[in-house]
Amino acid sequence: MRLGEVLSKPISENFVQVEDFLDGKHLKLGKIRKINVGTVARSYFCKNCNLLITFLPIESMVGVMLNERLININGVLKCSGCNKTIPIWFLIETEKPFNSESFHNVRQLLAIEKLDDDVMYDYEKYGQFTNLLEKAEVSFRNRLGAAAIVYLRKIFEGITHQIAEVENISIQKTNGKPRPFKEILEEVDRMHPIIPNEFSENGYRLFRELSDIIHGDNFENEEIGLKKYIALKRLIIGILDNVKNNNEIIEAIGILNWNNEGEIND
Repeated sequence: MRLGEVLSKPISENFVQVEDFLDGKHLKLGKIRKINVGTVARSYFCKNCNLLITFLPIESMVGVMLNERLININGVLKCSGCNKTIPIWFLIETEKPFNSESFHNVRQLLAIEKLDDDVMYDYEKYGQFTNLLEKAEVSFRNRLGAAAIVYLRKIFEGITHQIAEVENISIQKTNGKPRPFKEILEEVDRMHPIIPNEFSENGYRLFRELSDIIHGDNFENEEIGLKKYIALKRLIIGILDNVKNNNEIIEAIGILNWNNEGEIND
């Protein structure tokens, strides 16, 4: 495996073996030089192309050794459909100190892109929730586990409350205080199932899991958030997809003119 394959994937806690990318030479601390990582291919939604499309490096990546086990790799990726470019920065760790061996066991710790208004992560179809998903992803890539989970819970609450409003389900008690989220979710899900069949019995459990991470110990919740983020995000996206595919809900949201504000557009 080439290092480029690792850089093309989400960050991971697991070390994987890759071919030497230092050309058998020792990279001195603080010295910048071109490195041979192979092909890096990452997908983003390009507004110029109106398409989820692959971005590729426009030239060789460069690296700088931070210590005997950490290397900073950066470069510029270009849209394969137009001339749009984005800078990207990676932090790679090796299991053992870097040396001139033919293979290295590495893992990707960070991947930070500088996106602008023309390039988004692969969540364009989720309207206003795209912004929250982007914030969750940026938090995760910056190793802010608790913050990433906060944004996921905001999405869960937001879409549930939106549908409650469409269905005239009150989110407040008669005294004006908020109703428990569990009650609202159960009522919403009875009228228009928003929880995918694969975990239909665990809708509130998902919310409770998100909440437990947010309100847990300051240090532990960061680590737990990072470990569980990818799985929890997938479940949240499953809910968004379920809602988006429900034509009745989409029609109701359209009647309320929410589409003009960016919610759950086709």
